[in-house]
Amino acid sequence: MSTRTPLATDALPSRWQTVATAVALLTAIVSGLLIAFAWPSVRSSVHDVPIAVAGPTTAVAQIRTALDQRLPGGFEITEVADTAAAEQLVRDRQVYGAIDFSSGTPQVILASAASTAIAQTLQTMATGLGQTEKPRAPVAVHDLAALPADDPRGAGLAAGALPLVMGGLLSAVLLTRLVRGTARRVTGALAFAATGGLAVAAILQFWLGSLSGSYPANAGAVALSIAATSLTVLGLESLLGYAGIGIGAVVMMLIGNPFSGTATAPEMLPGWSGDLGQLLPPGAGGRLLRSTAFFDGRGATHAVAVLVAWVTLGAVLCLIGGLRARRTADAAAGHRTIRTSPADITSAPLGS
Repeated sequence: MSTRTPLATDALPSRWQTVATAVALLTAIVSGLLIAFAWPSVRSSVHDVPIAVAGPTTAVAQIRTALDQRLPGGFEITEVADTAAAEQLVRDRQVYGAIDFSSGTPQVILASAASTAIAQTLQTMATGLGQTEKPRAPVAVHDLAALPADDPRGAGLAAGALPLVMGGLLSAVLLTRLVRGTARRVTGALAFAATGGLAVAAILQFWLGSLSGSYPANAGAVALSIAATSLTVLGLESLLGYAGIGIGAVVMMLIGNPFSGTATAPEMLPGWSGDLGQLLPPGAGGRLLRSTAFFDGRGATHAVAVLVAWVTLGAVLCLIGGLRARRTADAAAGHRTIRTSPADITSAPLGS
């Protein structure tokens, strides 16, 4: 009768130090997730929001003083002479809105499609300023870029930011698992960006009614956003393996998405987070889509430059990773050739 010999794979229970390390790591991860997603929302406020003020010099000075008293540091004011100049700045996305006293009657010029939160804040502030006049003057509101009637709060645009990031990450993961060859992976990523852009823009524009403007332009904006995320993560994976996917997920999902300012505005995020978010694909993609959908493409130059830079970076990383993999494969093939060279074969005994 034989006894069973324990297999080498039979493992003893892990050391308690390993358990403690795992618990500490999980605690750090969940804390990081909470900070990434909750900090921008909890600390959101109006600061350095660019607006225009139109009217006589004395009136503009009074408005500037009143705004600083009501909301210190809230607005970055550009002085203009008349209504036309203020409206042009709003349409070009250089400012979020304007307070116009040039005609003697208070008027608020808004672009709610740029940011509903800032539009509401600006309207409230201007209404308060109008009530200080004697007699009280009603404040007219002129919205130059209103959100669609089917989605007056811009919920679809805000909610669509996360699926775009996840789509780019998912495409990179699937392509690395299912497709071999750098050129084929890059082609697959670009093809998915195109089809994904067409599908997402169609859903947002024709079904949910969250977008206006040119459908091809909106689809192009979405496609460029997906391509920037997908190619970057593919490039990181080609250099670093699965660690590259993790790094890409952290940058795009845990930093880029909550710091994008898509739901409110970059200027409402705390500290430097809004500026950082506009340098990452989620933030740049959200700004580009607002420009194509509601402003005829105005104000999109910076966003396009950021996204193209990420696409280029991802393509370069994929190229470097592909060349390195090819050199490694060639070196391994050469090593095998040396081990079984023709000289070895001819000198071997006939019976071997």
